[in-house]
Amino acid sequence: MLDFSNIRTKFNNNEYGDKVIWIVVFALSILSLLTVWSSTGSLAYRMQGGNTTFYFIKHGGLMLFGLIIMYGAHTIPYKYYSRISQLMIYISIPLLIFTLLFGTNLNQASRWLTIPVINLSFQTSDLAKLALIMFLARMLSKKEQSIKDFKGGFIPLIIPILLTVGLIFPANFSTATILFATSIILLFIGRINMKYIMGLALLGIAIAGLALLISNSYPNFLPRVETWKSRLENFSDKESEGNFQADQSKIAISTGGIFGKLPGNSVQRNFLPHPYSDFIYAIIIEEYGLMGGFAVIIAYLTLLFRAIQIAVRSPGSFGGFLAIGLMFSLVFQAFINMGVTVNLLPVTGQPLPMLSMGGTSLWFTSFAIGIVLSVSKEVNKLETAEEDNHE
Repeated sequence: MLDFSNIRTKFNNNEYGDKVIWIVVFALSILSLLTVWSSTGSLAYRMQGGNTTFYFIKHGGLMLFGLIIMYGAHTIPYKYYSRISQLMIYISIPLLIFTLLFGTNLNQASRWLTIPVINLSFQTSDLAKLALIMFLARMLSKKEQSIKDFKGGFIPLIIPILLTVGLIFPANFSTATILFATSIILLFIGRINMKYIMGLALLGIAIAGLALLISNSYPNFLPRVETWKSRLENFSDKESEGNFQADQSKIAISTGGIFGKLPGNSVQRNFLPHPYSDFIYAIIIEEYGLMGGFAVIIAYLTLLFRAIQIAVRSPGSFGGFLAIGLMFSLVFQAFINMGVTVNLLPVTGQPLPMLSMGGTSLWFTSFAIGIVLSVSKEVNKLETAEEDNHE
């Protein structure tokens, strides 16, 4: 039997890592279960003959497995992730190439690979995003003495960034942008020369611009360009018929009021195309009101704040870079999703981390948070040992 008193003691003593992060994760998980159950009614009637509990149980199982991954990742001392990041980056880049050439094509984008036998599909960009951030954390910590040097410090960092982001870009512009921005932030925190960082940013913009220009003459070069253009045009033209998703989202938000319609009472879930994934934040505001929407924002900001605290307290730079990089990427993605929902940004297709219904993307997010918890666990151990020595 589980010894709950022992678990509670360890939790209070931060032996499982930062307890605030655990509390936020559990709170978001409960909210996710309730909102997915509420928002999948129409989907259940179309796909499961009206079995409204099917997606609730499925999502609950995926979320439970994600929490198990998170727990397992936090038990591994974070220093081991330095070597693991090497393996992951060496695997992810060939997988990205393979996905572009032979991956499952959906909406003119090859993002998915299917694992034989178990028939599990996943986006290789999720793995690559995690791998690059971890690898950059490793390289920045390894090259602290030569970090200002162009050849010895900057070049070894720029190559994996351009390779990974460049391979993600053709199929998933928004993920490539988030990863590129996260990389820039990490380079800035890692004290890379500012002129090199500005040069990298300009190089990235120039390469993206050149690719878009080439696609105008050769449409098959970047098949997704037309989709990106239509999204930008719809966003800039508020009267466009292509704004159906954004319009339904705004209706959900405006009718939610201060305290919402309460769980299970959403109306716009029947009209929004993806109320359980891309636009789940709209359903949250409709059912829980502006207070619920504001609470979600506070939850993500709390995760970022705790990660910054962990990074500052980390005795080694690798742990600090890991915590900041992984959590910034997660929170940045969350704010991109919420920005789309409230019509501040064009549609991107980014899920809301820890809240949207999903499978492997949820697991990679759980793995990332588990790594941050691993860093916090080691920090807590060192601080406890120092306090015992002083006594």
